[in-house]
Amino acid sequence: MTAQLTIGKLAQAAGVNIETIRYYQRRGLLDIPAKPLGGHRRYSAEHTKRVRFIKRAQALGFTLEEIGGLLTLDEACTCSETRALAVHKLEAIEQKMADLASMRQALDDLVQQCDAGDGGANCPIIDALVSA
Repeated sequence: MTAQLTIGKLAQAAGVNIETIRYYQRRGLLDIPAKPLGGHRRYSAEHTKRVRFIKRAQALGFTLEEIGGLLTLDEACTCSETRALAVHKLEAIEQKMADLASMRQALDDLVQQCDAGDGGANCPIIDALVSA
């Protein structure tokens, strides 16, 4: 028989808080085990693995909706579809990085304009934001 955990021990083992476990249950990402009469729900090692999977997928930028899709694909053993989702997520991350690089450059240019200014009443940064 495998070790059975209370919700508190599950949360601790997975590195989350109890409300996170309950939220994942409400979202349908984590099964709610049956509650024995007069007892507490018991969670298995599989529950711990699933919560850790969800947290790792979130750290990679997947939304909870996307994670639900990944879990469904895992159960259906469809690696090619899972790969396609990962490629799509990678492309989205690369686009965000390009957007952030553009934002960084624009802000750097504005800061340099401000540094080169004469300290007058008009701030180049504010002026650029107003006229954009």
